[in-house]
Amino acid sequence: MTPDISPTSWPMGMYDPMKRHQIEVLRSAGFSLREVARRAQVSLDTVQRVLRADLGRDTTLRRVGRPPLAVPFEEAVRTILAEAGDLPTVEVLRRLRELGYSGGKNPVYQMVRRLRQVVTPPIVRFEGFAGEFCQNDFGHVRVRYDDGAVELLHFFASRLKWSRWVHVELVPNEQVEALARSLLAAFASFGGVPLVAVFDNPKTVVISRQGGQIQWNSTFAQVFLDYRFGPELCTPRRGQEKGSVENLVGFVKNGFFRVRRFHDRADLEAQLALWHHEVNEVRPCRATGVPPAARIVEERRRLRPLPIPPADYALRFPVRVGPTGWVTFQGVRYSMPAETIGLSATLFLYPETVRIMTDRHDVSHPRSPHNGVSTLPKHATSALAAVSGRRAQLYYQRQRLLEVGPSAEAFLTELVHARPHTWAGDVRRLFELLLEHGPERMAGAFHQAVERGWHGAELIEPLLTRPWGILEEKEVRA
Repeated sequence: MTPDISPTSWPMGMYDPMKRHQIEVLRSAGFSLREVARRAQVSLDTVQRVLRADLGRDTTLRRVGRPPLAVPFEEAVRTILAEAGDLPTVEVLRRLRELGYSGGKNPVYQMVRRLRQVVTPPIVRFEGFAGEFCQNDFGHVRVRYDDGAVELLHFFASRLKWSRWVHVELVPNEQVEALARSLLAAFASFGGVPLVAVFDNPKTVVISRQGGQIQWNSTFAQVFLDYRFGPELCTPRRGQEKGSVENLVGFVKNGFFRVRRFHDRADLEAQLALWHHEVNEVRPCRATGVPPAARIVEERRRLRPLPIPPADYALRFPVRVGPTGWVTFQGVRYSMPAETIGLSATLFLYPETVRIMTDRHDVSHPRSPHNGVSTLPKHATSALAAVSGRRAQLYYQRQRLLEVGPSAEAFLTELVHARPHTWAGDVRRLFELLLEHGPERMAGAFHQAVERGWHGAELIEPLLTRPWGILEEKEVRA
Protein backbone atom coordinates (compact mmCIF):
# COMPACT_ATOMS: atom_id res chain seq x y z
CA MET A 1 0.00 0.00 0.00
CA THR A 2 1.39 3.38 -1.04
CA PRO A 3 1.77 5.80 1.92
CA ASP A 4 -0.17 9.03 1.88
CA ILE A 5 2.24 11.88 1.14
CA SER A 6 -0.33 14.51 0.20
CA PRO A 7 -0.07 17.93 1.89
CA THR A 8 -3.07 17.16 4.07
CA SER A 9 -1.19 14.21 5.62
CA TRP A 10 1.73 16.32 6.98
CA PRO A 11 1.95 16.67 10.78
CA MET A 12 1.11 19.96 12.48
CA GLY A 13 3.70 22.63 11.71
CA MET A 14 5.41 20.68 8.90
CA TYR A 15 4.60 22.39 5.64
CA ASP A 16 6.43 22.28 2.36
CA PRO A 17 8.20 25.69 2.09
CA MET A 18 6.99 26.16 -1.48
CA LYS A 19 3.42 25.30 -0.42
CA ARG A 20 3.61 27.80 2.46
CA HIS A 21 4.82 30.43 0.06
CA GLN A 22 1.97 29.66 -2.36
CA ILE A 23 -0.63 29.99 0.43
CA GLU A 24 0.85 33.31 1.57
CA VAL A 25 0.86 34.73 -1.97
CA LEU A 26 -2.71 33.63 -2.71
CA ARG A 27 -3.99 35.06 0.56
CA SER A 28 -2.12 38.35 0.04
CA ALA A 29 -3.77 38.56 -3.42
CA GLY A 30 -7.20 38.76 -1.75
CA PHE A 31 -8.60 35.26 -2.26
CA SER A 32 -10.85 33.80 0.42
CA LEU A 33 -9.58 31.03 2.67
CA ARG A 34 -11.61 28.39 0.80
CA GLU A 35 -10.38 29.62 -2.60
CA VAL A 36 -6.80 29.59 -1.32
CA ALA A 37 -7.27 25.97 -0.13
CA ARG A 38 -8.78 24.97 -3.50
CA ARG A 39 -6.01 26.60 -5.58
CA ALA A 40 -3.21 25.32 -3.33
CA GLN A 41 -4.80 21.85 -3.15
CA VAL A 42 -4.67 21.69 0.63
CA SER A 43 -7.30 21.53 3.34
CA LEU A 44 -8.89 24.62 4.87
CA ASP A 45 -7.32 23.70 8.22
CA THR A 46 -3.86 23.67 6.63
CA VAL A 47 -4.41 27.17 5.21
CA GLN A 48 -5.50 28.45 8.60
CA ARG A 49 -2.54 26.82 10.39
CA VAL A 50 -0.02 28.31 7.92
CA LEU A 51 -1.50 31.79 8.22
CA ARG A 52 -1.72 31.58 12.03
CA ALA A 53 1.98 30.57 12.20
CA ASP A 54 2.90 33.54 10.01
CA LEU A 55 1.32 36.01 12.43
CA GLY A 56 3.96 35.35 15.10
CA ARG A 57 7.12 35.49 12.98
CA ASP A 58 9.07 37.72 10.58
CA THR A 59 8.85 35.89 7.26
CA THR A 60 11.61 37.99 5.74
CA LEU A 61 14.15 36.57 8.21
CA ARG A 62 12.96 32.93 8.24
CA ARG A 63 15.48 30.28 7.25
CA VAL A 64 14.67 26.73 6.19
CA GLY A 65 15.77 23.88 8.47
CA ARG A 66 16.81 23.70 12.10
CA PRO A 67 17.49 27.15 13.64
CA PRO A 68 21.25 27.86 14.17
CA LEU A 69 22.74 27.55 17.66
CA ALA A 70 23.43 31.28 17.63
CA VAL A 71 19.72 32.26 17.51
CA PRO A 72 19.24 32.31 21.31
CA PHE A 73 22.16 34.74 21.57
CA GLU A 74 20.76 37.28 19.11
CA GLU A 75 19.71 39.70 21.84
CA ALA A 76 23.19 39.52 23.38
CA VAL A 77 24.72 40.35 19.99
CA ARG A 78 22.39 43.34 19.64
CA THR A 79 23.50 44.60 23.05
CA ILE A 80 27.19 44.15 22.24
CA LEU A 81 26.91 45.98 18.91
CA ALA A 82 24.87 48.76 20.49
CA GLU A 83 27.74 49.44 22.90
CA ALA A 84 30.55 49.08 20.33
CA GLY A 85 29.33 49.12 16.77
CA ASP A 86 32.80 48.68 15.24
CA LEU A 87 33.86 45.79 17.51
CA PRO A 88 35.64 43.09 15.46
CA THR A 89 33.44 40.06 14.85
CA VAL A 90 36.02 37.72 16.38
CA GLU A 91 35.67 39.65 19.65
CA VAL A 92 31.88 39.30 19.50
CA LEU A 93 32.36 35.54 19.10
CA ARG A 94 34.70 35.45 22.12
CA ARG A 95 32.17 37.26 24.30
CA LEU A 96 29.38 34.90 23.21
CA ARG A 97 31.50 31.90 24.16
CA GLU A 98 31.86 33.41 27.63
CA LEU A 99 28.03 33.51 27.74
CA GLY A 100 27.81 29.81 26.87
CA TYR A 101 27.73 29.70 23.06
CA SER A 102 29.25 26.42 21.86
CA GLY A 103 28.62 26.48 18.13
CA GLY A 104 30.86 27.35 15.21
CA LYS A 105 31.92 30.79 14.10
CA ASN A 106 29.93 31.02 10.86
CA PRO A 107 26.45 31.39 12.45
CA VAL A 108 27.80 34.20 14.65
CA TYR A 109 29.52 35.90 11.74
CA GLN A 110 26.31 35.79 9.69
CA MET A 111 24.30 37.18 12.59
CA VAL A 112 26.76 40.01 13.21
CA ARG A 113 26.76 40.84 9.49
CA ARG A 114 22.95 41.06 9.57
CA LEU A 115 22.64 43.06 12.79
CA ARG A 116 25.57 45.43 12.54
CA GLN A 117 24.62 48.98 11.62
CA VAL A 118 26.97 49.86 8.78
CA VAL A 119 27.28 53.57 8.14
CA THR A 120 29.22 54.57 5.06
CA PRO A 121 30.80 57.96 5.77
CA PRO A 122 31.11 60.53 3.03
CA ILE A 123 34.45 60.72 1.27
CA VAL A 124 36.61 63.41 2.84
CA ARG A 125 39.65 64.67 0.98
CA PHE A 126 42.38 65.63 3.41
CA GLU A 127 43.69 68.57 1.46
CA GLY A 128 45.82 71.29 2.99
CA PHE A 129 46.68 74.95 2.66
CA ALA A 130 50.09 76.31 1.79
CA GLY A 131 52.52 75.57 4.60
CA GLU A 132 49.94 73.69 6.64
CA PHE A 133 51.18 70.09 6.78
CA CYS A 134 53.39 67.39 5.35
CA GLN A 135 52.74 63.64 5.19
CA ASN A 136 55.40 61.19 6.34
CA ASP A 137 55.92 57.45 6.34
CA PHE A 138 58.51 54.68 6.22
CA GLY A 139 58.62 52.13 3.43
CA HIS A 140 60.80 49.21 2.44
CA VAL A 141 61.48 47.52 -0.87
CA ARG A 142 63.65 44.68 -2.12
CA VAL A 143 65.95 45.75 -4.98
CA ARG A 144 67.87 43.50 -7.35
CA TYR A 145 71.04 45.02 -8.82
CA ASP A 146 72.45 44.25 -12.26
CA ASP A 147 74.97 41.78 -10.84
CA GLY A 148 72.15 39.73 -9.28
CA ALA A 149 72.68 40.91 -5.72
CA VAL A 150 69.48 41.61 -3.76
CA GLU A 151 69.20 44.22 -1.00
CA LEU A 152 66.31 45.12 1.29
CA LEU A 153 66.19 48.90 1.48
CA HIS A 154 64.35 51.07 4.00
CA PHE A 155 63.36 54.58 3.03
CA PHE A 156 61.61 57.57 4.55
CA ALA A 157 59.25 59.63 2.40
CA SER A 158 57.85 63.08 3.15
CA ARG A 159 55.64 65.31 1.03
CA LEU A 160 54.21 68.79 1.43
CA LYS A 161 50.50 68.40 0.85
CA TRP A 162 49.82 71.71 -0.90
CA SER A 163 52.72 71.93 -3.36
CA ARG A 164 53.37 68.13 -3.50
CA TRP A 165 57.11 68.68 -3.02
CA VAL A 166 58.63 65.25 -2.22
CA HIS A 167 61.69 64.25 -0.23
CA VAL A 168 62.84 60.60 -0.08
CA GLU A 169 65.83 59.37 1.87
CA LEU A 170 67.37 55.92 2.33
CA VAL A 171 67.63 55.03 6.02
CA PRO A 172 69.45 52.21 7.86
CA ASN A 173 66.36 51.25 9.87
CA GLU A 174 62.96 52.56 10.97
CA GLN A 175 63.94 53.63 14.47
CA VAL A 176 63.54 57.00 16.13
CA GLU A 177 66.88 58.49 15.07
CA ALA A 178 66.32 57.59 11.41
CA LEU A 179 62.83 59.11 11.62
CA ALA A 180 63.95 62.33 13.29
CA ARG A 181 66.98 63.01 11.09
CA SER A 182 65.12 62.15 7.89
CA LEU A 183 62.23 64.40 8.88
CA LEU A 184 64.62 67.29 9.57
CA ALA A 185 66.33 66.65 6.22
CA ALA A 186 62.88 66.85 4.60
CA PHE A 187 62.24 70.20 6.32
CA ALA A 188 65.54 71.46 4.92
CA SER A 189 64.50 70.25 1.45
CA PHE A 190 61.14 72.01 1.82
CA GLY A 191 62.84 75.23 2.85
CA GLY A 192 61.20 75.41 6.28
CA VAL A 193 58.94 73.82 8.87
CA PRO A 194 55.18 73.33 8.24
CA LEU A 195 52.58 73.69 10.96
CA VAL A 196 51.79 69.98 11.19
CA ALA A 197 53.51 66.68 10.37
CA VAL A 198 51.14 63.74 9.79
CA PHE A 199 52.14 60.15 10.64
CA ASP A 200 50.47 56.74 10.55
CA ASN A 201 50.95 55.74 14.21
CA PRO A 202 54.50 54.30 13.93
CA LYS A 203 55.97 52.91 17.14
CA THR A 204 58.87 55.32 16.73
CA VAL A 205 56.36 58.14 17.33
CA VAL A 206 53.69 56.59 19.56
CA ILE A 207 54.44 54.21 22.43
CA SER A 208 50.77 53.61 23.24
CA ARG A 209 47.38 55.04 22.36
CA GLN A 210 44.13 54.58 24.25
CA GLY A 211 41.33 56.69 22.85
CA GLY A 212 42.48 60.29 22.98
CA GLN A 213 45.35 59.54 25.39
CA ILE A 214 48.64 59.30 23.49
CA GLN A 215 52.00 58.42 25.02
CA TRP A 216 54.61 59.93 22.72
CA ASN A 217 58.13 58.64 22.29
CA SER A 218 60.03 61.06 24.55
CA THR A 219 62.99 61.44 22.17
CA PHE A 220 60.75 62.29 19.24
CA ALA A 221 58.55 64.50 21.40
CA GLN A 222 61.59 66.67 22.06
CA VAL A 223 62.04 67.08 18.29
CA PHE A 224 58.62 68.60 17.70
CA LEU A 225 59.07 70.82 20.76
CA ASP A 226 62.43 72.10 19.50
CA TYR A 227 61.24 72.66 15.92
CA ARG A 228 57.76 73.86 16.94
CA PHE A 229 55.55 71.73 14.70
CA GLY A 230 52.46 69.79 15.67
CA PRO A 231 52.44 66.00 15.22
CA GLU A 232 49.17 64.55 13.96
CA LEU A 233 48.26 60.87 13.80
CA CYS A 234 45.86 59.09 11.50
CA THR A 235 42.94 57.53 13.37
CA PRO A 236 43.42 53.75 13.76
CA ARG A 237 41.26 51.69 11.38
CA ARG A 238 40.32 54.77 9.37
CA GLY A 239 41.77 53.95 5.97
CA GLN A 240 40.38 57.07 4.30
CA GLU A 241 42.54 59.25 6.57
CA LYS A 242 45.87 57.55 5.92
CA GLY A 243 45.30 56.78 2.28
CA SER A 244 47.40 59.70 1.12
CA VAL A 245 50.24 58.70 3.42
CA GLU A 246 50.21 55.12 2.16
CA ASN A 247 49.83 56.32 -1.42
CA LEU A 248 53.04 58.30 -0.93
CA VAL A 249 54.95 55.09 -0.19
CA GLY A 250 53.33 53.41 -3.20
CA PHE A 251 54.17 56.42 -5.35
CA VAL A 252 57.85 56.12 -4.43
CA LYS A 253 57.96 52.35 -4.95
CA ASN A 254 56.11 52.33 -8.27
CA GLY A 255 57.57 55.56 -9.58
CA PHE A 256 61.21 54.87 -8.77
CA PHE A 257 62.34 51.58 -7.23
CA ARG A 258 60.26 49.20 -9.37
CA VAL A 259 60.65 50.87 -12.75
CA ARG A 260 64.39 51.47 -12.86
CA ARG A 261 67.49 49.30 -13.06
CA PHE A 262 70.44 49.90 -10.78
CA HIS A 263 74.03 48.80 -11.21
CA ASP A 264 74.75 48.97 -7.46
CA ARG A 265 73.87 50.97 -4.34
CA ALA A 266 75.90 53.99 -5.46
CA ASP A 267 74.08 54.04 -8.79
CA LEU A 268 70.73 53.84 -6.99
CA GLU A 269 71.57 56.82 -4.80
CA ALA A 270 72.70 58.83 -7.83
CA GLN A 271 69.47 58.03 -9.68
CA LEU A 272 67.43 58.93 -6.59
CA ALA A 273 68.96 62.42 -6.62
CA LEU A 274 68.01 62.84 -10.30
CA TRP A 275 64.52 61.48 -9.59
CA HIS A 276 64.02 64.20 -6.96
CA HIS A 277 64.75 66.81 -9.61
CA GLU A 278 62.37 65.16 -12.06
CA VAL A 279 59.33 64.78 -9.76
CA ASN A 280 59.78 68.13 -8.02
CA GLU A 281 60.86 70.43 -10.83
CA VAL A 282 60.02 68.85 -14.20
CA ARG A 283 57.07 66.47 -14.14
CA PRO A 284 53.58 67.97 -13.64
CA CYS A 285 51.77 66.58 -10.61
CA ARG A 286 48.49 64.83 -11.45
CA ALA A 287 46.72 66.47 -8.51
CA THR A 288 47.70 70.06 -9.33
CA GLY A 289 48.54 69.94 -13.05
CA VAL A 290 51.89 71.70 -12.50
CA PRO A 291 55.30 70.62 -11.15
CA PRO A 292 55.71 71.12 -7.38
CA ALA A 293 58.40 73.72 -8.12
CA ALA A 294 55.69 75.98 -9.53
CA ARG A 295 53.98 76.08 -6.12
CA ILE A 296 56.86 75.65 -3.69
CA VAL A 297 57.85 79.32 -3.85
CA GLU A 298 54.48 80.40 -2.54
CA GLU A 299 54.41 77.59 0.02
CA ARG A 300 57.83 78.52 1.37
CA ARG A 301 56.49 81.90 2.32
CA ARG A 302 54.27 80.09 4.81
CA LEU A 303 56.94 77.75 6.18
CA ARG A 304 58.85 78.76 9.29
CA PRO A 305 62.66 78.77 9.35
CA LEU A 306 64.49 75.85 10.98
CA PRO A 307 65.58 77.00 14.46
CA ILE A 308 68.51 74.53 14.50
CA PRO A 309 70.44 73.28 11.45
CA PRO A 310 69.72 69.53 11.13
CA ALA A 311 73.43 68.66 11.17
CA ASP A 312 73.80 70.39 14.56
CA TYR A 313 70.77 68.83 16.21
CA ALA A 314 71.19 66.32 19.04
CA LEU A 315 68.64 63.71 19.99
CA ARG A 316 68.28 63.24 23.75
CA PHE A 317 68.20 59.97 25.66
CA PRO A 318 68.11 59.32 29.40
CA VAL A 319 71.04 57.11 30.54
CA ARG A 320 72.71 56.01 33.75
CA VAL A 321 76.39 55.67 34.62
CA GLY A 322 77.08 52.04 35.46
CA PRO A 323 78.93 50.68 38.49
CA THR A 324 82.19 50.44 36.55
CA GLY A 325 82.06 54.05 35.32
CA TRP A 326 80.67 53.46 31.83
CA VAL A 327 77.58 54.56 29.93
CA THR A 328 76.46 51.93 27.43
CA PHE A 329 74.35 53.16 24.53
CA GLN A 330 73.45 51.29 21.32
CA GLY A 331 76.17 48.73 22.02
CA VAL A 332 78.94 51.32 22.52
CA ARG A 333 80.62 52.04 25.87
CA TYR A 334 81.63 55.57 26.87
CA SER A 335 83.79 56.30 29.91
CA MET A 336 82.73 58.71 32.65
CA PRO A 337 84.48 60.13 35.73
CA ALA A 338 84.54 57.84 38.75
CA GLU A 339 82.50 60.30 40.81
CA THR A 340 79.54 59.96 38.40
CA ILE A 341 79.07 56.22 39.03
CA GLY A 342 75.40 55.48 39.69
CA LEU A 343 74.17 58.90 38.55
CA SER A 344 71.45 59.58 35.98
CA ALA A 345 72.55 61.53 32.91
CA THR A 346 71.31 62.80 29.57
CA LEU A 347 73.00 61.60 26.40
CA PHE A 348 72.97 64.05 23.48
CA LEU A 349 73.35 62.09 20.25
CA TYR A 350 74.89 64.01 17.32
CA PRO A 351 75.61 62.52 13.89
CA GLU A 352 79.34 62.16 14.68
CA THR A 353 79.74 62.71 18.42
CA VAL A 354 78.13 61.91 21.77
CA ARG A 355 77.80 64.29 24.70
CA ILE A 356 76.89 62.99 28.17
CA MET A 357 75.84 65.45 30.85
CA THR A 358 75.16 65.13 34.56
CA ASP A 359 74.52 67.98 36.96
CA ARG A 360 78.28 68.72 37.28
CA HIS A 361 79.96 66.94 34.37
CA ASP A 362 79.92 67.42 30.60
CA VAL A 363 81.76 64.69 28.67
CA SER A 364 82.16 64.36 24.89
CA HIS A 365 83.15 61.21 22.96
CA PRO A 366 83.39 60.17 19.31
CA ARG A 367 80.15 58.42 18.45
CA SER A 368 81.70 55.34 16.82
CA PRO A 369 85.02 54.69 18.57
CA HIS A 370 87.46 51.91 17.79
CA ASN A 371 86.20 48.52 18.93
CA GLY A 372 83.02 50.07 20.34
CA VAL A 373 84.76 51.54 23.40
CA SER A 374 85.62 55.20 24.00
CA THR A 375 87.72 55.97 27.04
CA LEU A 376 89.31 59.26 28.05
CA PRO A 377 92.69 59.07 29.87
CA LYS A 378 91.53 61.32 32.70
CA HIS A 379 88.60 58.99 33.37
CA ALA A 380 90.89 55.98 33.52
CA THR A 381 93.25 57.68 35.98
CA SER A 382 90.41 58.95 38.18
CA ALA A 383 88.82 55.49 38.24
CA LEU A 384 92.20 53.92 39.02
CA ALA A 385 92.66 56.31 41.93
CA ALA A 386 89.23 55.36 43.25
CA VAL A 387 90.08 51.65 43.23
CA SER A 388 91.45 50.56 46.58
CA GLY A 389 94.16 47.93 46.85
CA ARG A 390 97.21 47.25 44.71
CA ARG A 391 95.83 44.01 43.30
CA ALA A 392 92.48 45.62 42.39
CA GLN A 393 94.32 48.46 40.62
CA LEU A 394 96.40 45.97 38.65
CA TYR A 395 93.36 44.06 37.44
CA TYR A 396 91.57 47.32 36.62
CA GLN A 397 94.51 48.29 34.39
CA ARG A 398 94.47 44.85 32.73
CA GLN A 399 90.73 45.10 32.10
CA ARG A 400 91.18 48.46 30.39
CA LEU A 401 93.83 46.91 28.15
CA LEU A 402 91.53 44.01 27.27
CA GLU A 403 88.91 46.51 26.12
CA VAL A 404 91.25 47.53 23.29
CA GLY A 405 90.09 44.44 21.39
CA PRO A 406 90.93 40.85 20.38
CA SER A 407 94.56 41.67 19.56
CA ALA A 408 95.05 42.94 23.12
CA GLU A 409 93.61 39.75 24.57
CA ALA A 410 95.86 37.62 22.37
CA PHE A 411 98.96 39.64 23.35
CA LEU A 412 98.18 39.62 27.10
CA THR A 413 97.47 35.88 27.04
CA GLU A 414 100.95 35.21 25.61
CA LEU A 415 102.48 37.74 28.04
CA VAL A 416 100.97 36.11 31.15
CA HIS A 417 102.10 32.64 30.10
CA ALA A 418 105.58 33.80 29.08
CA ARG A 419 106.14 35.90 32.22
CA PRO A 420 103.91 34.33 34.89
CA HIS A 421 105.74 36.07 37.76
CA THR A 422 106.61 39.45 36.25
CA TRP A 423 103.69 40.36 33.95
CA ALA A 424 102.35 42.93 36.42
CA GLY A 425 105.11 45.41 35.54
CA ASP A 426 104.35 44.99 31.83
CA VAL A 427 100.65 45.63 32.42
CA ARG A 428 101.37 48.83 34.33
CA ARG A 429 103.61 50.10 31.53
CA LEU A 430 101.10 49.08 28.84
CA PHE A 431 98.36 50.93 30.72
CA GLU A 432 100.50 54.10 30.65
CA LEU A 433 101.00 53.65 26.90
CA LEU A 434 97.24 53.24 26.45
CA LEU A 435 96.59 56.54 28.18
CA GLU A 436 99.25 58.21 26.04
CA HIS A 437 98.46 56.78 22.58
CA GLY A 438 94.82 55.70 22.74
CA PRO A 439 93.09 52.36 22.01
CA GLU A 440 93.28 52.47 18.21
CA ARG A 441 97.07 52.79 18.02
CA MET A 442 97.46 50.26 20.81
CA ALA A 443 95.32 47.79 18.88
CA GLY A 444 97.60 48.14 15.85
CA ALA A 445 100.71 47.65 17.96
CA PHE A 446 99.27 44.57 19.70
CA HIS A 447 98.35 43.10 16.31
CA GLN A 448 101.88 43.55 14.94
CA ALA A 449 103.42 42.06 18.08
CA VAL A 450 101.18 38.99 17.99
CA GLU A 451 102.01 38.38 14.31
CA ARG A 452 105.74 38.45 15.13
CA GLY A 453 105.40 36.34 18.25
CA TRP A 454 106.60 39.17 20.48
CA HIS A 455 105.56 39.73 24.07
CA GLY A 456 106.55 42.36 26.59
CA ALA A 457 105.86 46.05 27.05
CA GLU A 458 109.37 46.94 25.90
CA LEU A 459 108.49 45.70 22.39
CA ILE A 460 105.13 47.50 22.20
CA GLU A 461 106.59 50.92 22.98
CA PRO A 462 108.84 51.13 19.84
CA LEU A 463 105.92 50.04 17.69
CA LEU A 464 104.02 53.09 18.92
CA THR A 465 106.85 55.61 18.59
CA ARG A 466 108.20 54.61 15.15
CA PRO A 467 106.40 56.27 12.20
CA TRP A 468 105.46 52.95 10.63
CA GLY A 469 105.70 50.76 13.69
CA ILE A 470 108.63 48.79 12.22
CA LEU A 471 111.50 47.46 14.31
CA GLU A 472 114.81 46.37 12.99
CA GLU A 473 115.74 42.81 13.89
CA LYS A 474 118.83 43.97 15.76
CA GLU A 475 116.69 46.27 17.92
CA VAL A 476 114.51 43.33 18.86
CA ARG A 477 117.54 41.23 19.83
CA ALA A 478 118.88 44.10 21.86
